[in-house]
Amino acid sequence: MTERELEVLSLVAKGASDRDVAEKLTVSLNTVKTHIRNILSKLRVNSRREAAKLAQSKGLL
Repeated sequence: MTERELEVLSLVAKGASDRDVAEKLTVSLNTVKTHIRNILSKLRVNSRREAAKLAQSKGLL
């Protein structure tokens, strides 16, 4: 997982919406959605919640 994907995942785990993440990282909403799609794929999960939980259990966050 890239450093940026970990940043996105960290914010998502804290409850940030896609729009919040985009504003915080000064990127477009589409970029955030792409990062989230990549995160879900790499972690082989179906939801943001699952991704956050798995990442925390693996010590990624």
